[in-house]
Order: sequence, then structure tokens, then C-alpha cells
Amino acid sequence: MGEPFRQFTSRVVPLRAENVDTDQVVPARYLKVTDKAGLADALFRDWRFNEDGTLREPRFVLDQPGMAGRGILLVGDNFGAGSSREHAPWALAAWGIRAILSTSFADIFRNNALKNGVLPVVVDAATHARLFELVAADPDAQLTVDLAEEGILLPDGTTIDFTIDPFARRMLLAGTDEIGYVMAKLAEIQAWEAVHPVRVDTRIGTSLEVG
Repeated sequence: MGEPFRQFTSRVVPLRAENVDTDQVVPARYLKVTDKAGLADALFRDWRFNEDGTLREPRFVLDQPGMAGRGILLVGDNFGAGSSREHAPWALAAWGIRAILSTSFADIFRNNALKNGVLPVVVDAATHARLFELVAADPDAQLTVDLAEEGILLPDGTTIDFTIDPFARRMLLAGTDEIGYVMAKLAEIQAWEAVHPVRVDTRIGTSLEVG
């Protein structure tokens, strides 16, 4: 279980690239890494670093001045395509990304992100263009992401509404996952089972059947 997802305000990292797949987010050679916190340098590794570990020039957006500490990533369409790997949201979270804004996400990536505390927010094409224009005009513009209210507050006071799967939203706000949710209900489950005897013996017809 992680920390409950709280409302937060942040500047934006703009990345216009479309169809960014998970191998670009985290190259396959890092999939054996089990330390989530150590994956920050693996994020967009081949776009950011040379083979000798030095930063590429011109620098990738994450490594440009003023980008460190930003928690919102604004990306192109179809983010997170490709193979399934939890290392992608792990690396994003390790770098500091807490919310990603796009017109669409690959289904598996979206689910993995939600399970790992990274909020994937889908906006329409007009809003998407408006956000890129906003950041281009003012690179230090700050947005406030409010998961409880399912809204993003812009500097001009307007709000972008979004929708997240209700159960995923509940898990994020509680800082838990499906297993944690079930464990929290354990006393209720045991109480229910105590007054609802098993109606079907699933051992019938097997070597475990009691004769």
C-alpha cells in the first residue's frame, strides 16, 4: 500500500510525442530492477542519456532547467502502448510524476498506473491543445489536480473535469490496493461466513471427499 492520493499543485512537463510505448518509458534491460525508488534514471533512459551515462544534447525535456520537481506530465495521444510492465509507472512515480494528461492511454498502462499511484487523466482534443498552448505561453503555469473532485484547476480559475473508474479512485484516495481493500474487510467477511455455512462441498467427487 502507498500514500493516499492528495490534491496537489504543480508545474507541467510537456512532452508532445505520441504513441510513446512502455519500452521507451523504461527500456527492457531495466525490467529486472526491483527497487522502485531506483528507477528514476531509467525513465526515458534512451532519450535522455548517452551510452556512457552522460546526458544527451540537446537535453530531453525532463533534464531541462526547471523541470525537476514537477509532478504533472502532459503527453501526446496513446501514451503507454506496447508491452505490459509495471516498471513504467514505477519509473514515472520515482521521478516524481503523479498525474499524466493525454487524449488516450493504452488500457494495460492505465490500469498499471492506477495501481501504482500515478493518475492517468483523459481529456478531449480541444482541451489537450489548450493545455499545450497554456504551457507554451507560460512554462511555469501551475495546475491543481483534485482527484476527490475529479477536476483540474487552471491558472485562470476554470476547471477541467475528468472521470476515473470509481473503484480505482477509491483505492487511490485511500492509499491502498485490492488486497488491502479485502484485508480491511476481513472482520466483516469472517462475520458473514460465520452465519452463512458452506452450502456446497467443493470436495465432492475428488480425492478430498469426506465419506
